[in-house]
Amino acid sequence: MKNALKARLAVDKACLNGWLAIPSGFSAEVMARAGWHSVTVDLQHGVQDYLSMVQCFQAMGAYPVTPMVRVPWNEPGIIGKVLDAGAWGVICPMVNTAEEAKALIAACLYPPKGNRSNGPVRAGGYGEPGNLYQGFANDELLVLPMIETRQAVDNLEEILNVPGISGVYVGPSDMGLSFGMSPTLDREEPEILDIYARVIEETGRRGLIAGLHTAAPAYAARMIGLGFRIITITSDATLLGKIAQETVRQIQTVAGEAAR
Repeated sequence: MKNALKARLAVDKACLNGWLAIPSGFSAEVMARAGWHSVTVDLQHGVQDYLSMVQCFQAMGAYPVTPMVRVPWNEPGIIGKVLDAGAWGVICPMVNTAEEAKALIAACLYPPKGNRSNGPVRAGGYGEPGNLYQGFANDELLVLPMIETRQAVDNLEEILNVPGISGVYVGPSDMGLSFGMSPTLDREEPEILDIYARVIEETGRRGLIAGLHTAAPAYAARMIGLGFRIITITSDATLLGKIAQETVRQIQTVAGEAAR
């Protein structure tokens, strides 16, 4: 079985990535039906836990979206568990050095390329007779360390040179904090945009993927034009809050004082 998202990226197609902070299979189903190419369960800053992640995967399974996970940290126990549950990709926060990237790869891949333990309790179902999951998992998984600190930017080339890395995923909020700026998503500071250009150049040179978290559709489209190929637009919780607020405001604008 092939990772549909990895196949899409291999022909230079952009991936629109949904983001699940809400621990609900129903909201995951709603997001999966929206047309995203992949949907990521956020175990770091969302309010998801492992069981809600599995429920989200189950709900998403009826739709042509690729399930991914942002793990809470570069720790082999949770990385192995999310992969065993069926994640096709791992986004890992705060990877600052090549050594940390090597540790991430070791946790994600089966021997001899890594030291992932065997036990793909759900992911094993992705295989078929004569083509076991363990035989293709190393080649099909997406492994994306997050570049979100000054240290990681300084070590970008060394991180990208680690065998097994699929690319990098930029976290703009933490990157801003690391450079003494506000923690926002859609950044316009020349220093940060220069870093983005460098990320795109260095990943492209190696045939790897550049990913980015964004807030607004117009900014997301612009970043695709620059060369980012995995683009997340905020999260399910933020999208829900935004449309709810806009709906209330529209009603109050038309109905006036009676609706305030």
